[in-house]
Amino acid sequence: MVTGIDDARDELPWVISADDHVVEPPHLWQRWLPAKYRARGPRVEPGPTTEVPTEGGSVYVRGGDGPIADWWVFEDVVRGTPLVMACAGYPEEEYSMMPMRFADMRRGCYDATARLADMDQGHIERSLNFPNYPRFAGQLFSEANDKDLALACVEAWNDWMIEEWCGDSGGRLIPLGIVPLWDPSLAATEVRRNAARGQKAITFTELPANLGLPSIHDKDRHWDPLFRACDETGTVICMHIGSGSVLQRTSSDAPVGVTTALTSLNAYMAMTDWLLSGTLLRFPNLKIAFSESQVGWMPFLLDRLDRVFTNSGAWSDLDPALTELPSSQVPGRVFGCFFDDMVGIDARHQIGIEQLVFETDYPHQDSTWPDTPTLVAEIARRVPRDELEMLVRTNAITMLDLEPGDLRPEAAEHAEAGVQ
Repeated sequence: MVTGIDDARDELPWVISADDHVVEPPHLWQRWLPAKYRARGPRVEPGPTTEVPTEGGSVYVRGGDGPIADWWVFEDVVRGTPLVMACAGYPEEEYSMMPMRFADMRRGCYDATARLADMDQGHIERSLNFPNYPRFAGQLFSEANDKDLALACVEAWNDWMIEEWCGDSGGRLIPLGIVPLWDPSLAATEVRRNAARGQKAITFTELPANLGLPSIHDKDRHWDPLFRACDETGTVICMHIGSGSVLQRTSSDAPVGVTTALTSLNAYMAMTDWLLSGTLLRFPNLKIAFSESQVGWMPFLLDRLDRVFTNSGAWSDLDPALTELPSSQVPGRVFGCFFDDMVGIDARHQIGIEQLVFETDYPHQDSTWPDTPTLVAEIARRVPRDELEMLVRTNAITMLDLEPGDLRPEAAEHAEAGVQ
């Protein structure tokens, strides 16, 4: 990153982040679940940590006589929050997979008021936040044994997201929901319930088959109730890397860094599914986003998909709805989320600059916070000012159908002073 731009910080646009994360506060399900479910709902219990070596690296489990961590407990699943998932404010040399206590996290990870203060510090105007404990697409509840309880947990998460996390933020925290992945009709009902309350997007799995669910190529149109609900309500379907629960590995003994370097491959595969399935053609208002995917790989894939389509015959078994180049589905419909992808920035017009949205990934290890203005300055050296505004702010407004006004605290103060 370029440094030494402190004097220019105030001249740079504040960003709208299309991918940040929230660490669910310990009270979430105990407060928002109906009373009859609370004793069996997710809860936090402190306990010691044991490191268990495995072929792919150490894992940490509850037990033994190691450091005390806060453990989420639900049915037979016990899991902590690794430091790398809540490392805002920590020096990079301290990053690890060791589970944390809430007392050792920055409050902005789980407290909305503190998050807004951290957003001010990093010049983040607005933020869309993905789940943490239920996993990026809410897979935890899809895997639960008691589906009535699981559905109540999904509904409670969404109630908390809309009413508590986003409720008093003045629009700066943007509602994103989870859905009951195990039942697309229930998922559609949940989309409609929350779209009526201002929810702008849901998180969905990038590769459903990895979760034992039908793929979007399913001949029986398994996912149509959910996709139709999103199409009709303007709810964006966001697919975060890792939401397919399986990341690509070159070998069983490859270090974690190899898997991390390959995370965009899941988005690459998911986009291939979507653009060759005919789904976007059957639902003409549906918008999808590939979250934390970076975007530099997109020009090659779009070109490759067009060539496969052009050169295909009966042998290809592609959906008959595909009568135009797959890349023709992208404008206004398919969005890629990036942060420090300068290859993608340089290739922006090959993708479609309107299709690119910025993210900060707070509070994860890849986050640009609190140095986001430094990265924005680096982008500003490569693109004109109008394109910079599109990339870091206005494209997200279009994608999520947000109010276009300036929600920075200083803008609100100026507006209030003007009224007086």
